[in-house]
Formats: sequence, C-alpha cells, structure tokens
Amino acid sequence: MELWIVITIAAAFLQNLRSAAQKHLKGVMGTTGATFVRFGFGMPFAFLFLAALVWGKGVTLPALNAEFALWVLTGASAQIAATFLLIHLFSYRNFAVGTAYSRTEPAQAALFALIFLGEAVTPGAIAAIAISVMGVMLISVAHTALTVKSLVTSVFQRNALIGLASGLLFGLSAVAYRGASLALQGPDFMTQAAVTLVCTITLQTLAMGGWLLWKDRSEVARIAKAWKVSLFTGAAGASASFGWFMAMTLQQAAVVKALAQIEMLFTFAATVFFFREKITARETWGCVLIVAGILVLLAFG
Repeated sequence: MELWIVITIAAAFLQNLRSAAQKHLKGVMGTTGATFVRFGFGMPFAFLFLAALVWGKGVTLPALNAEFALWVLTGASAQIAATFLLIHLFSYRNFAVGTAYSRTEPAQAALFALIFLGEAVTPGAIAAIAISVMGVMLISVAHTALTVKSLVTSVFQRNALIGLASGLLFGLSAVAYRGASLALQGPDFMTQAAVTLVCTITLQTLAMGGWLLWKDRSEVARIAKAWKVSLFTGAAGASASFGWFMAMTLQQAAVVKALAQIEMLFTFAATVFFFREKITARETWGCVLIVAGILVLLAFG
C-alpha cells in the first residue's frame, strides 16, 4: 500500500475527531471563535512537528520563495473562509443538505488543479470522485425527503449554496497547499509539509486572532473558558493538517481528497456503534458507494 494512502486514512480519522470537537464548541461560542480554535490551538503542535524534524532528524529547512508565499496566502485565506462557512452550516436546522454539497470538494479540487497546476486526473480517479461524492451526499440527505424535485430545488437553498461555496474554497485551499509544498523543492516531503503547515497556521492564527481582538473580544473569554476542548481540537486539527499536507505533497490534491471521503465512514461507524442509532437504507447505500469509490480509486486512480 502506498504511503500517501496510509497517511490520508490517518488524517481523515483525526479530522473526524476534530470536527466532532468543533461542533461541540459551536454550542458554547460563536462561529468565529470555533473557527479560530482550529488554528490558534493547533499552531503550537505545528511548530512541535517541525521541531521534531529539525532536531530529531537533523533536516535542513528549505528556503522560502515568492511562489510558496503566494500559495500559502491563497490556501490560508480560502481555508479560513471555508471553515467559517462549514461551521456556520451548524446554525441551520436542515444543515445536512449544505454539508452534503460541501463534500463536492474533491471534484472542485480536480478542476482547480487542472487550472492552476496543470494536473489532470485519470479517468479512473474521476469515476472514483464521482462515486464517492454521490455516496457522501446520499448519507448527508438520508433523513430528508429525496425526490427529483427536492434534489433540483435543494441546490438553490441558502444552506446548499453555502455548502457549495465551502466545498469550492476547501478544494482551492487543498490545491494551494500542494502548490506551496511543491514550491519548496525539498529536502523531503515531511519537511516540506511541516514548513507549509507552520507558515499557513501562523498566518491563520494572526489573522483570526487579530479579527477577534478587533471585533469580538468577548469571544476570547468564551474560548479561554473552553480551553480543554479547544486544545484537543487544535491537536487533532494540526495533526490532520500535517497528514493532509504530507499526502498532498506525494499525490494530487483531488485524489487525496477523494480517498479522504472515508472520513464519512468513520462518522457513520461512530453513529452506529457508539450512539446506537438505526441505519437507514439510504445511509447503507451511501456507505456502499463510498467504499466502491475508494476501491475504484485504489485500483484505477
């Protein structure tokens, strides 16, 4: 099994933990605060990963350049906006539809990779992306009425448009992070990923922290009060991001994000085995499609 596959699966599991913690935080603080936590509490862990490589393995840090800076700025900005929109979806009673559309990220990443990096995915990867995205969307709308009319009209709902925008920005950020890591040109994929992560998360923390101090200082107190969950969120988020960056240095962003749909299987498993919720036929078929998409990706991607 290729290394990027193992890393991606691990990152997807960690992201599932981070998302669960972030959703909990949305109940005790605002959207901006819950968005900041991912970056601000993750930054120390990002520096820890880089320090472990420098002092543990004795690697030499690569020289930064203008291309790297541009990609980092693009990725960091897009990810902040995408995260904000995704967390904002939790405010909607019927946020499932919006969340489903946010999962179009791999397809949108494939388009951005073609436009900005000139990377065309294989027909097998395209098929895998399409199959897995359909599976995720099927699970996400499992508890809503599913008709041709509802599917068409749902696209124009406010939460669906927010979800699409979130997926677009996540797709852009994924491609930007691959571009940034590749722009460093060495010394190895782990160091390139760690440097990209440190620069990105530092920029995001400064931007979000400055905004909070300027616009909503009361949110800072709510963040401090929930520091334990926030610290867990930051650790899980930074670890997941390090995994994504490593995987996307080794493999195309769209392909990595297609395999990352396995995160929905982790979420689904937790729902069934820990919360003892019943399985609907639509959710079962959604899982089957995700697994099928992953198998197609591994076989033909």
